[in-house]
Amino acid sequence: METICETPELRVLVRDDGIAEVVFGPAGSVPLCSAPTHLALSRIWTQLDEHPRVRAILVRSDGKAFCAGGAHTMIEQMIATESVRLQVMREARDIVLGMLNCDKPIVSAINGAAVGAGLAVALMADITVAARGAKLIDGHTRIGVAAGDHAALVWPLLCGMAKAKYYLLLCETVLAEEAERIGLVTMCVEPDQLAATAESIAQRLARGSATAISWTKRSLNHWLRLGLPAFEHSVAAEMNGFGGADAREGLAAITEKRTPRFG
Repeated sequence: METICETPELRVLVRDDGIAEVVFGPAGSVPLCSAPTHLALSRIWTQLDEHPRVRAILVRSDGKAFCAGGAHTMIEQMIATESVRLQVMREARDIVLGMLNCDKPIVSAINGAAVGAGLAVALMADITVAARGAKLIDGHTRIGVAAGDHAALVWPLLCGMAKAKYYLLLCETVLAEEAERIGLVTMCVEPDQLAATAESIAQRLARGSATAISWTKRSLNHWLRLGLPAFEHSVAAEMNGFGGADAREGLAAITEKRTPRFG
């Protein structure tokens, strides 16, 4: 077992069987994405893609949720400082492009809530397994910024433009069962079957032909590459929004547990 990186909310390791695990945590918590974790997520996909022993990647959580998005301290820093927004914008791009360009197949096991950056990692995986009752929440428009870290790229292809606009504009929660029905995730399973199902898929991928699987993934991902101009625009729009009054009101409303009053 080889540890690639570790932060308070994330650990990345390579198992002896060729499966790399990207694990949100800590156990028993609702994992969040702090600044160090966001930075780590922007770098690990290239590292794992270049690792000679990695044949498949499994993204999962030890926590009570998959990942509930950006920590409030990180969002506060983005609202307050342009240099932080620019740094996070680069990292957000690198997370999505890193997963898109990683030739190793990626499987995600989604439990509890997947929000914001956590949802981006969950849905950018090649095969997505969600536990019944899991909640997928983009979260951006709720805090007054554009849906920018992955949604404009993948949602229209996964579930169609009509559903993408409904869920993203209104910031509606998508339960795992509905996500499977509309094609947003690959499959929905009972919670007690999540770990075994995702593990089995990762093992099958790891035992398969590395070249055949990687070349098929790369070929299919050209459909996503066609959408990169929309993705780039959405990330820039999101970061521009963090510098505005709506983002300050959105964060205040979440902190104060009330409905936001946007101007």
